[in-house]
Amino acid sequence: MTSPAGPPPTGGGSGEQRRLKLLAVTACPTGIAHTYMAAEKLAQAAESRGIDMKVETQGSIGAENVLDDNDVKHADGVIVAADKDVDLSRFAGKRVLTVGVAEGIRHPEQLIERVLSAPVHTGGGAPTASLSGGGRERSVGYKALMNGVSYMIPFVVVGGLLIAISLSLGGHTDPSGGLVIPKDSFWMDINNIGVIGFTLMVPILSGYIAYAIGDRPALVPGMIGGWIANTGELYDSKAGAGFIGAIVTGFLAGYLVLWIKKVKVPKFAQPIMPIIVIPIVATTALGLFFIFVIGKPISWVFEHLTSWLSGMTGTSAILLGAILGLMIAFDMGGPVNKTAFLFGAGLIATGNQTVMGMCAAAIPVMPLGQGLATLIRKRLYTEQERETGLASLFMGCFGISEGAIPFAAARPAQVIPANMLGGAVAGAIAGVAGVEDAVPHGGPIVAVLGAVSGVPMFFVAVVIGTVVTALTTVALVDLSERRRRGEAVVEVGAAGPEPVLVGVGAATVGGVVAQRAAVGESGAATGASASLAGREPEEPLESEEMAGSASVSKDVADEVLSGYLTQQTVRVELRAGDKESAIREMGELLARTGEVADVDELVATALRREAQGTTGLGEEIAIPHAKTDAVTAPVVGFARSAEGVEWGSPDGTKARLVFMIAVPEAAAGDEHLRILALLSRKLMDAGFRERLLAAGDERAVLEVLGEIR
Repeated sequence: MTSPAGPPPTGGGSGEQRRLKLLAVTACPTGIAHTYMAAEKLAQAAESRGIDMKVETQGSIGAENVLDDNDVKHADGVIVAADKDVDLSRFAGKRVLTVGVAEGIRHPEQLIERVLSAPVHTGGGAPTASLSGGGRERSVGYKALMNGVSYMIPFVVVGGLLIAISLSLGGHTDPSGGLVIPKDSFWMDINNIGVIGFTLMVPILSGYIAYAIGDRPALVPGMIGGWIANTGELYDSKAGAGFIGAIVTGFLAGYLVLWIKKVKVPKFAQPIMPIIVIPIVATTALGLFFIFVIGKPISWVFEHLTSWLSGMTGTSAILLGAILGLMIAFDMGGPVNKTAFLFGAGLIATGNQTVMGMCAAAIPVMPLGQGLATLIRKRLYTEQERETGLASLFMGCFGISEGAIPFAAARPAQVIPANMLGGAVAGAIAGVAGVEDAVPHGGPIVAVLGAVSGVPMFFVAVVIGTVVTALTTVALVDLSERRRRGEAVVEVGAAGPEPVLVGVGAATVGGVVAQRAAVGESGAATGASASLAGREPEEPLESEEMAGSASVSKDVADEVLSGYLTQQTVRVELRAGDKESAIREMGELLARTGEVADVDELVATALRREAQGTTGLGEEIAIPHAKTDAVTAPVVGFARSAEGVEWGSPDGTKARLVFMIAVPEAAAGDEHLRILALLSRKLMDAGFRERLLAAGDERAVLEVLGEIR
């Protein structure tokens, strides 16, 4: 056993010599290959030094080999190799070293030495993300925002859908009360439940933004601050600050808590700081600051905004409609939206129903436009976002503009301008057409229930505004992702990138808090037919490549990764010299099975995953993977490269052993994660890798791969 450097270990025990005991946590935000790779490397390094080590893996498939209280009690140190947030509160009093997951793969021996002199974790600290390495890191602010969005989405969807269902089945038009539901009906109870979801939506957003920054002590001030921001009555405003106010309070609460944590306090007071002192001080300070410093100006601004709108009622209907549409679309239920809505609703009683008609046409544009965007360019969105998009479409039909908030909160710089443009177009068309709305509500539902005059033009306004919002959103998101990746900007075409939503504690929605990344149409993928037709004359035909491998026994083929990898998907010599070409070649290899419906899409999806973070694992291994409906069943391919392909691996080695995994998105479940885990673990065996490199033909390769269980 090596002599520990620095201060003595913190584990308990008597003075007699004993084996050092270390713990580790490995985590990767985009999959589990790096997670298991780092875990195996750390375990091997510890074993070679006579050190006991237990490693908890936190992959997308969930936490495995979880560290319990007894493990922590007797540990001499903890290594956290992670590119996602890991809760450190359970390691209070232990030496904790936090690094990126790539460091666990690249320098496990050094980490074991360093952890023995790492600082003792005092507790109450924020969850940690990697301090070094491990792929492209988003800013702390972005990840905090995405954490709030991921927790908010279920409240938006549940609340919005319940309100929409109650309105559609139990509502009716009432000139004195708009679109109403009888108070003593069953559907009013459903509506009230939905309203609770919407009421909690904004505080949840604020609270979990704060939590991502300041950990548990920031949760209470963040949520209460969000509630205050959304409750205009507390600072004499008819409309609260909405989700934009919640974002402000979330960040204020998080950083305020971080600042308070730095204050030195007597030792006897330290245990009560995170559970009593910090939440009380931060909540009080933030609440009073919002009410008396921020709230009053908000109230003043929107009172004068209402007066300004009142002075415009005699101006051009097109101009007024465009302005109201811009306001309605800006913050979707926030103060700007409510100012325009209350202005239109207030004029109904005076006999002027055209202003409400402009508002009614603009109200559904944001949720309908964002939902449409997820349909026309699916590859720009994650599965979770597409599901939210369907809910957004449904909410839009019932005039619930808040359905677009998750998209606006996640990509404000792209989504809000697109919403405003579509809202302005819809409002202007409704204004020039003289559309009228007799009830203070919007969306197609009011037209269906007979509250709108000029129904055809109302729908024209809604449809055009929706299309404008959807197309603008797609273009702006595509543009921003290309710029972020440093790619040359090309014209937005029909086959674009697919960013993936990722957040800081993104354990709430599918356990995945995913990052957005994109790949351009130019060079991202080529058509299967074009690629196959463009083979060089000296390249062997598929039938020639498969000759000699047909004799592989069916039993062996069926045993390799549940039969997903067969002689059809093995190539002993990868021709490609760069990553993109290699992925394209692997995609064509998988297409031999007949399970690939769209090679272009498969390749583009795999490249987008690479943009998110390399799938090069080190040790001359790469495992590109794609979850996409471009394949109809799970398929796995393997190829060897004699020269190696530069893959951006953590240890700097070129990839000579390349596996490609493709699973259908709709029915994948955790299958791709299971395959990744099996491969990652087995590939840590140096002997296994040597046998793969030495195998002479496809038959020999399959026999070696048959060892994977």
